[in-house]
Formats: sequence, C-alpha cells, structure tokens
Amino acid sequence: MPVPVPTLQVALPVPLPRLFDYLPPPGIAAAEVAVGQRVRVPFGSRELCGVVLGHGEAAPGVELRAALALPDPAPLLHGELLASLRWLAGYLHAPVGEVLATALPAALRRGEPLPDTTRHGWVLSEAGRTALPGLRAGKPRALAEQLVDPRDEDWLDATLPGWRAPLRRLRERGLVARIVLPDAPAPAPRTAAFSPNPEQQAAIAAITAAQGFTPFLLEGVTGSGKTEVYLQAIAACLARGRQALVLVPEIGLTPQMLARFRDRLGVSVLALHSGLGDGERAAAWLAAARGQARVIVGTRSAVFVPLPEPGLVVVDEEHDGSYKQFDGIRYQARDFALVRARALGVPVVLGSATPSLESLHNAQAGRYVHLRLRQRAGAAQPPPVRVVDVRKRPLQAGLSPQALEAIASALAAGGQVLVFRNRRGYAPVLLCHDCGWSAHCPRCSSEERPMPMTVHAQGKRLQCHHCGYRKPAPPACPDCASLALQPQGNGTERIEEALQARFADVPVLRIDRGSTGHRDALQRHFDALGTRPGILVGTQMLAKGHDLPNLTLVVVVGIDEGLFSADFRSGEKLAQLLVQVSGRAGRAARAGEVLVQTHHPEHPLLQTLLRGGYPAFAQAELALREAAGLPPFAHMALLRAEARHAEPPQQFLQAARQALQGFALEVAGPLPAPMPRRAGHVRAQLVLCANARAPLHVALQAVMPVLYALPEARRVRWSLDVDPADLY
Repeated sequence: MPVPVPTLQVALPVPLPRLFDYLPPPGIAAAEVAVGQRVRVPFGSRELCGVVLGHGEAAPGVELRAALALPDPAPLLHGELLASLRWLAGYLHAPVGEVLATALPAALRRGEPLPDTTRHGWVLSEAGRTALPGLRAGKPRALAEQLVDPRDEDWLDATLPGWRAPLRRLRERGLVARIVLPDAPAPAPRTAAFSPNPEQQAAIAAITAAQGFTPFLLEGVTGSGKTEVYLQAIAACLARGRQALVLVPEIGLTPQMLARFRDRLGVSVLALHSGLGDGERAAAWLAAARGQARVIVGTRSAVFVPLPEPGLVVVDEEHDGSYKQFDGIRYQARDFALVRARALGVPVVLGSATPSLESLHNAQAGRYVHLRLRQRAGAAQPPPVRVVDVRKRPLQAGLSPQALEAIASALAAGGQVLVFRNRRGYAPVLLCHDCGWSAHCPRCSSEERPMPMTVHAQGKRLQCHHCGYRKPAPPACPDCASLALQPQGNGTERIEEALQARFADVPVLRIDRGSTGHRDALQRHFDALGTRPGILVGTQMLAKGHDLPNLTLVVVVGIDEGLFSADFRSGEKLAQLLVQVSGRAGRAARAGEVLVQTHHPEHPLLQTLLRGGYPAFAQAELALREAAGLPPFAHMALLRAEARHAEPPQQFLQAARQALQGFALEVAGPLPAPMPRRAGHVRAQLVLCANARAPLHVALQAVMPVLYALPEARRVRWSLDVDPADLY
C-alpha cells in the first residue's frame, strides 16, 4: 500500500489566503522541522522565506517541490506571539503569510541569518589616547573625550546624538576600537527619583498592584506627568525581573524618551523604529526575543516584538493615528497591544491627554480601569487659550497682527514660540492671477474633484502629497502664458520664510517631514535651539508629547479646513490636535499662552473646547456618535477597490455586495472614495456596518473566500480594512 509523503505547510508573504505544501529540505525529515521555523522555498521563479505553520501528508506520486533550507535551528515565532499573530490574521481576514512577514523585521523576512546581539561599545585605542591632546576642537574631539572610558552604543545614542559620523572619522585614523561589553545593565541611574503628587501616586499604585491582564486608561492633562507614572510602573516591573514594552507614536519621541528612561531605570533601553537600519532592527527584535532587552521603546511595529518575560505594556499617546497601518496589513497597534497583553497576562496602560472615543467608551463601560491626572505636575499651570478672529484682518503669511505682536513679546521675554500649521510645503496651491489656472496633479485629479499640487522650495517645485508625483513649477501659466503665477495660502515653508525676515535675530526652525528625514533630525533641531529664545514652525509632529520647558507661546494657524471635513472622525482628530499642541506651552515654571486663529470663532467645536475642555467635547461627540450609530457604538469595515478605469472597481464591488446579501449588515455602496482618483487609479468602496462585532466577522469570514475567487477580483487592486481609521 502506498505510503503518504510527509510535507511542510508553509505560510508565505504573498496575498493569497492559504498555506503551501513543500517537501522538507534534502536530508531533513519533516518531523524534525518545528512550527514557527523560517524556511527558504522556491516559489515560481523566485525564492521566498516563509514560516512553517504545520505538517501534512501528500499522496504518493504528487509532485511537490522541496524546501531549500532552514535558516535557523529553532523556531523564530512560537508561543504567545505566534498565536497572537494567527489571531490577528483571522481578525483582519488577511493572509497569514503576509501577517507573519509584517511582524518580522525586513532582514529576517528576507531569510537573512540571525544577527549578532552581543553588546558592543567603543573606546579610544592606544593611538587615540596619544593623539587626544592634539585633536582640534569639534565633534570628533568631543566624542574622543567621552571614549577615554568604554562606552556602550546605547549610551552614545542617548548622550551624543549624531555620534556615528565623527566616530567614522576617528575610526579611519585608527583612534578608536570596537569592543565587546559584558551582558550587564547600563550605568546606575544618574537622576534622582521624582516625588509624585497624590494623583500620580494613586495611578502608580493601581498599576503596580495589578495582577494579570488589567487594561488601564491613564487620562492626564498635558504636562501632568504621565511619563513619570510609566517610569515608576516600569521600575516595579524590572524589579520583578520582567520585561516592559513601550509604544510611542513617532520616531521623534524616541530619543527624548530613551534618554529619560536610561537615566532613570539603570538598564539598557532598546529602541525599535523605522529610522534604524535593517540590521539594527533585526538585532533589536532578536535581543527582545532572547530576553537581553529589558525595556523596549518603539513605534507601531514594535508591537510585534517577542516578550519571553513579559511584565508591562504601555501605549503612550494612545489616541494617535500613527498607530494605524494604512496599507498592506491594516492593523491597529494600540488594539493589538491589548490583545497581546491579554494573552501574556500582564497589565497594559493606555496614556493620553485626549483619549480616543473608543478608549473612553471602554472605560465608561467598565472594560478599562480609568485613572485620571487632572493637574499639571509641579508648579506648571495650564495655558490660557485665546481665539483670534481673523475675519477682515490683514494677514502676513497667514499670521495676524495680534499673533505677530504676541510672538515679539514672547521672544523679548526670553521665551520660545511654536507656530503650528498642519500643512507642509510653501503653499497649498499655485494660481494664475490673470486667468485662474491652478496646478493639479495629473494622477490624482478628475473633472469632478481636482487635487491641487502643493508648492515647495519657495515656489520652484510642485508636489502631490497624495501620490508623491512632483515636477518643476512652470515659468508661465500653461493656459494664458501670463507670468502672474502666485502661490496661494500658507504652508510651513512660507511661514518660516516670513518669520525669518521679521525676526532675523532669533533662530527660526521648521519641523515637518521635509526637514526631519534623516536619523535623529528632530532631536538635532531641538538641540540646535537649546534654551535660547527662538521660533519653531511645524506640523502635527510637534504636537506629540515633546517636552519643551522654555516654550511660552503657541500660535495655531489655519484650522478652519478641519472644522468642515466630511469624515465623521474629523472633529475628534481636530479637538485632539488642538489640545495636544496647546499643551506644549507653559510646561515648566514659565507661564504659557495659546492663540488660535480662525475665521469661525463661534464654531461649536471651538466653543465646547474653550468652555469645557476635551472631556466636554468627548462626551458631546460620544452622544452624537451613539445617536448616529457610528463607532464606537457600531463596528465597521471598508472594502476598497481601484483600477485604471472606473468599470472594474464598480463591477467587483457590485459582486461583493451581492455576496454580502443575507447577512446582518448595513452595506453602503459601491461609492466613489472621498478621493476618487489617486496615482492614476479610480477608487471606489463599500462601507460595511454592524451593531455588534460578531455579525460583521461572521459575514466577512463567509464572504472573503468568495471575493478571492471572483473573476472581477483579478481586474482590480482591492483591500479590506477592518475598523478603518478614516474613510479615505
């Protein structure tokens, strides 16, 4: 009787919801390969790295290709992390191979060997000690003076941002040597422990006393000392011999937080974010998996790090939209952190001054423990907020006379100023003053809804912020040949230019995606400003948790477009942004002030925030959401499709709607996407809504195999977004 052939069931990083059968590599029995091991396999004409998820049998005579090699001697994904990732694939109705690939750092998903996680440091060589007295003043000498004693690379990251470039110069001359350091904690804490106020102490006591999975919502006004609560809770976690994971929304927050954590905790704090090289990210991930990293601070993707000795999970600024992945596997890191904390049996702390309405609803329903910090830490007081009506007022680069006077007064008093404009570039539109022509993106525009290109480089370049298309600005109007082309509106570049001209005696620094593309660029900007009077001009990057003790004035420019968005979440996002950016002022002993410029000073959102703050807005908005049957009182999914022409998306979505009939769902569409044409593709969508989570997932579980099999699916690019953060 023919004997079945043992096979490996492999998950591959391809958009197909299935596992692939392979014979084990030559010379290895299938039973010797563990679930969770990486495996290199042939796939068509390519070679891919997948993960073994099971064992099977093939009938004799069935032709199967053999796997090529096993890169690791043991499973890389196992236990809780593997189970949680399989849960995530089911919840998102996404191919499990793509989910596993998303969880692995790029080097590991490509099948590269495991990196070295040995702690390394640098020290002056004998030649360096001899040459040190003769080195010229500058960054290489400053670094050399620090390397008289061996220094850990983590310590250098925290203490000397940008140390790698001068190190290369010293290394080329043979003045430094790389050394292996013992697997030991970093130097002892250098900063004395802060004495918490009663509210902070109550929050610390509740978190440290928690047994097993306990979700906390730590709602604290800006400057109330949420980070201090995190630090003391993490210190208690470390004292129990456990690991802590801290998620932050932006790369720019990690240097500041890393330095503070390393000073206070006395252990090596590991960073994990997209600003690291592939090798560094893989080494950080593996150090966490081996238990060498005791505290991990990272952005969205850090939610996937293995935690063999878990003790605490913290999600800072939990409301922030950066925790949502908007392409590929569309996961929400905050929500997955809750799932992992439950599976690991550890407390999870969600911290924010402006909690998401979902988290507030869960706290009010008793699913989260609600901790509140109602006062600023120390002597700091919340800044007064003044709304400036700019109707019929002359504006200079979008700034009113009142704003310019307030900036001058703040600088004269030795303070620093933040001018907030959530639109990067020089100007939003290039317009012909004679005929009315304006520059639109040819890939994202349509006759019904043209998408303007943003003016950059002081009017020399046009760029689409939706698809990335760019071109030089025309020297004359393409329609009438007029030379009267004028940038209309104000972006961060134009405001920076105007402020540099007006306040030439102080530094004016722009903080946006264009000025912070390099590693540690944001921290270098802050270091360049230091404590002297100056002006920061920036986008929402500056609204996220930065502690600027000398900042005394915040000027908010151009919020009116956010007051009238069609997205039902726009009010929540704008309220959070206004409160967060206002909270940057007056965080230390010096009093702060906030000016909000608007053409709509009577708008209900602004009036509610002024009179009752974010809590009053949140309660009013929750009542509106409940009446309208919108999240968090309903559960949504968004099925998107796009193609070069309009018919294929419509046909695919019509077929999908037919497949969804008979389920307990409300289905809206097919509808044009709010941006109906992007990067040359016509876009349409179905919005699925249910009163409870279960009916939505029952329907998706049944319908997804049908969608993959549809002939129309091969003519479009389509995706499913469960719990969409917006409808764009």
